[in-house]
Amino acid sequence: MADTKQDAIALLKADHRKVEELFEQFESTKSSAKKQKIAMQICMELTVHTRIEEEIFYPACQGKIEDDLLKEAYVEHDGAKVLIADIETGSPDDEYYNAKVKVLSEQIKHHVGEEEQRMEGMFSQARKAGLDMDALGEQLRARKTDLIATYKASGLPKPELTTLMQVAA
Repeated sequence: MADTKQDAIALLKADHRKVEELFEQFESTKSSAKKQKIAMQICMELTVHTRIEEEIFYPACQGKIEDDLLKEAYVEHDGAKVLIADIETGSPDDEYYNAKVKVLSEQIKHHVGEEEQRMEGMFSQARKAGLDMDALGEQLRARKTDLIATYKASGLPKPELTTLMQVAA
């Protein structure tokens, strides 16, 4: 596989491009069945991506990049997790389904922009801090493979929110 040599940033950016492409496919699809299939793939990709960032990449960045940037990333992930859970349990026939996917797309676009921004972005700061991107890439890839296998076998887990944004029942 060509991606076996990707460093952490290349791997995370490849995930971003894949999800952007899936959002475009969702937008251009008319069939409800296809929309649901694409939305479920988006949910899977984003769930895996947020987990590997939160378990491996963000902790490696702790204390090495702007603290506010890291905190914002966790909060943005939590917002995405709430929408992912709604989309996963919904259907294209639901009144707000397309709107939820659209808002998720916009949130992810914003989040990706902050991570990938030249000079000031999270990835740029992490690279400047001298993190071992090759070793991180190996860890991310291994965890991603495990998570995909687990989720394909047993479905996506309920979202675990990192911040205190939990809604009281």
